Amino acid sequence: MSARSARPERGGWRASPHLWFWVLTGPFLAGLAMFVVVPIGWSVWLSLFEARNTVTPTHFVGLDNYRAMLGDPAFRSSLVTFVVFAVIVVPLTFAGSLALAVLVNGVRLFQRFFRSVFFLPMACSYVAASLIWRGSIFPGVPTGVANTALRAVGLEPVAWLSVVDPPWYWLVLVTVRLWLQLGFYMILFLAALQRVPRHLYEAAALDGASAWTTFTRITFPQLRPVSVAVLLLATVNAFSAFDEFYGVMATAQGYPPYARPPLVYLYYVAVGNGQDFGSGGAGGVILTVLIALFALLQGRLTGMLRRGGR
Repeated sequence: MSARSARPERGGWRASPHLWFWVLTGPFLAGLAMFVVVPIGWSVWLSLFEARNTVTPTHFVGLDNYRAMLGDPAFRSSLVTFVVFAVIVVPLTFAGSLALAVLVNGVRLFQRFFRSVFFLPMACSYVAASLIWRGSIFPGVPTGVANTALRAVGLEPVAWLSVVDPPWYWLVLVTVRLWLQLGFYMILFLAALQRVPRHLYEAAALDGASAWTTFTRITFPQLRPVSVAVLLLATVNAFSAFDEFYGVMATAQGYPPYARPPLVYLYYVAVGNGQDFGSGGAGGVILTVLIALFALLQGRLTGMLRRGGR
């Protein structure tokens, strides 16, 4: 047999792995470039110009838009809302989803049913859920599911969306976010729980370890990688809050202090009457940098905790 005949036949250009890589990933990369990369680059470019009511500005202003946004008290107030909402929602999301995962993992019958029920809110639109919370459960009038329950136990109705103290609207904003996202993070924890080696629990049972000791010494340390992922995802999602704030508070008596996050504020700046795309782009860049810094800081802290726990 000759050396030429011993060579495997080539399939031509169809057998090229590079071709099929681009065939499979090309549509995704094209959509990513069109709907993510190009808009981000366009926003950065607009942020360097005075762009009012136009997306083709000519007057270059450099960093003036950034200085104006950082000096705007309303924008700084929205950044405080940004942080407060994350500080409230992220720990509650982490603890709630972990608790649900532990409970569902301990169920032997109908586990798939409970897993589906808790995950089902993920299929609901944030806008639709916000409208349901505002219109049916926590309306700004003495009706609705929550006020009916309060009257049933002898308590007075509450104006949930009032802009005066106490700030009950925070309860509305936080509960709708928790209802929407707990199921997703529960699935992540549940997948990690089902990968914990069973022999660790058997050894703990032989040693007479309590349920709390088993959880703190075995279960939770095994969940550290997914815990880092959940914290990071929940933080980024909290910092990008828009739908619930806009849907719940838009028809209330204006936006009370610390109840308008940056995305809502930038929406009014760029799409409102002024249509100041330059300032809106500068605010978007500032917000992106802050989210990246928070993510890096959180990753560094969680990495230090993970190394310290070894």
